Amino acid sequence: MDIVERLTQFGLTRHEASIYLTLLAEGDLNGYEVAKITGISRSNAYTSLASLVEKGGAYVIEEATIRYTPVAIAEFCENKIRKLQQSKQDLLATIPSKRDAVEGYITIKGENNILNKLRNMILEARERVYISVPGQILETVLPDIAAAIDRDIKMVIITNGSFMLAGATIHIAAQPLQQIRLIADSTNVLTGDVSNGEHSTCLYSRKRNLVDLFKDSMKNEIKLIEMTKGNQI
Repeated sequence: MDIVERLTQFGLTRHEASIYLTLLAEGDLNGYEVAKITGISRSNAYTSLASLVEKGGAYVIEEATIRYTPVAIAEFCENKIRKLQQSKQDLLATIPSKRDAVEGYITIKGENNILNKLRNMILEARERVYISVPGQILETVLPDIAAAIDRDIKMVIITNGSFMLAGATIHIAAQPLQQIRLIADSTNVLTGDVSNGEHSTCLYSRKRNLVDLFKDSMKNEIKLIEMTKGNQI
């Protein structure tokens, strides 16, 4: 993901993101200068500059010729995050009450969506988490796992490679792991893989029979690791 695409995640169009980066690099500019440097047509440059100001990415300097100065990137991002946090609270206060959780089998597609579900299951856990993941995935969700441990959540981890984490029970598998599996509070399970990027798929369910099946599977895996002298920390 390039820097322009990252800026679009903060609500900017690609033109606005390119202009914002130009202002950060060049300093104060007028519309003509922005168009010349970026190669964006003058009409589109002026339109994008006006929109960038509205979105909090630039300020207007009132001189004989109107110039634009960028808002510092840290300030711009914090303002956006603060606004989203407030919007989140407003939504939580006004959204209809949550209906009963779906008990069926739900397919989650795409690496980012799967990792987000993985993180949210860890975040929402109240008592215990059993997770089996390859080392590279474990590193991705490590802050969420550490935060759960700080909340006194029982954390049991199966992974490959060398890994240590205070407060967690860790079992090191001798063979590389191909899939992710997570059971939270013995009530919901996530399983699948993220090796195919946006084409990755995982199954999520609160079905008791599936949860019990994966609990037994992970218990047996832990026993096998112990029998074959896998490292337990």
